[in-house]
Amino acid sequence: MTELMDYDELLTRYEPTMGLEVHVELNTNTKMFCGCVNEFGGEPNTHVCPVCLGLPGSLPVINGKAVESAIRIGLALNCEIAEWCRMARKNYFYPDMTKNFQTSQYDEPIAFNGYVDLEVEGETYRVEIERAHMEEDAGKATHMGGTTGRITGADYSLIDYNRAGVPLIEIVTKPIRGAGAKAPEVAKAYVAHLREMVKALDVSDARMEQGSLRCDANVSLAEIGAEKLGTRTETKNVNSLRSVERAIRFEMGRQAAILDAGGAVTQETRHFHEGDGSTSPGRPKSDAEDYRYFAEPDLMPIAPSREWVEELRATLPEPPAQHRARLQAEWGFSDIDFRSIVASGALSLVEETVAAGADAPAARKWWVTELARRANEAGMELDELPITPAQVAAVQKLIDEGQVNDKLARQVIEGVLAGEGEPAEVVEKRGLAVVSDEGALSAAVDEVIAANPDVADKIRDGKVAAAGALIGQVMKAMKGQADAAKVRELILAKLT
Repeated sequence: MTELMDYDELLTRYEPTMGLEVHVELNTNTKMFCGCVNEFGGEPNTHVCPVCLGLPGSLPVINGKAVESAIRIGLALNCEIAEWCRMARKNYFYPDMTKNFQTSQYDEPIAFNGYVDLEVEGETYRVEIERAHMEEDAGKATHMGGTTGRITGADYSLIDYNRAGVPLIEIVTKPIRGAGAKAPEVAKAYVAHLREMVKALDVSDARMEQGSLRCDANVSLAEIGAEKLGTRTETKNVNSLRSVERAIRFEMGRQAAILDAGGAVTQETRHFHEGDGSTSPGRPKSDAEDYRYFAEPDLMPIAPSREWVEELRATLPEPPAQHRARLQAEWGFSDIDFRSIVASGALSLVEETVAAGADAPAARKWWVTELARRANEAGMELDELPITPAQVAAVQKLIDEGQVNDKLARQVIEGVLAGEGEPAEVVEKRGLAVVSDEGALSAAVDEVIAANPDVADKIRDGKVAAAGALIGQVMKAMKGQADAAKVRELILAKLT
């Protein structure tokens, strides 16, 4: 078992530094350098051609829409856009790229020197962007046999090249210092910001569970006050907001324990394990010279005109900070209530639920409480739950129309999550509709009054508040399906 230093203790001695590399798969119709369909899934090795398989004599052609998306992402990150840049070959031997190099950008990225401002628990943190560059994704290796799913111990490996050549934008931060205890939360907020941003730009579906947005998290520790940064590790392909936070917190505790024992942190890549939030060693971390970068000879340089860049700037959506401020004002939430929406990653979900017809307080209630609890229990992100904002709005509509109450609505949500259909179908299948029939309610009220004569006498004596006890008894007798307002009317009508 990996030894970890207590989080509060390590903060008294060490300062964390982070560097985050986020890969965003673009939603272009075709791949980065060929005409193969850019689509998640499909039968293995069916979305391939001589170009993305690297067959001899094949030549790449750059995807113009991908270049446009890269520029728009750069502008949204407050970056400078290069007037001239080139693609490069990043050479390495691994079977996920048959040509044994990845076409990327090295020292000439299309976007550089940007920043984003994040609010975390009432404090603002600026994350500076080193670069946002274009590249292609690699194929997917599945290691069969063994117990870890890794190549070590596997009996054999299967390769699917459908993903090879998919357009990527890699967004790299400068070292993030000064976050202290909030470092894991700042990292999570940053990745959440990028996810919200690229979805608003409509350049990616940003589905982390499918790998279309994933984060490599670099972490190092140095003694407080030291000028020199510590040795970093890079936890690869972290694919949920919750996991980004957990991976950084774990690495901080692990590295602190090593340093405290007089050891040295190894510069390496590490794998993240969703089950327990731990990391394990991958391979020694390569430096740039190990990849033998050189300019791609088969592609022309890219020189976006300033006029085109300004035309694309005009297409940018409302900046995230401005968007949030507008929503908070429209919804009338306090800072604390609105902050809870953002912190839980529910902002776009609440917004879509409101757009589907629910009022903002109701939308917030369902996503930030009931659904956040269920997501946490399942160890997944809110937007991974099998329920849509439109379905949540439909549940609230059932409440507004008096067909179900809050308690029954939770059972409706449970049914939707279980795949039992739309909210109205779940109500019908489970028999969850509120009983409003006055005859049935009157009979239940009479039984409860007869069974609780002392409470009934209190109500007759003018203590109307005591009706709550009888209402509760009626609700219990009718399995929570009674119309509470009508039950109250009937009780008061019979006893006052």
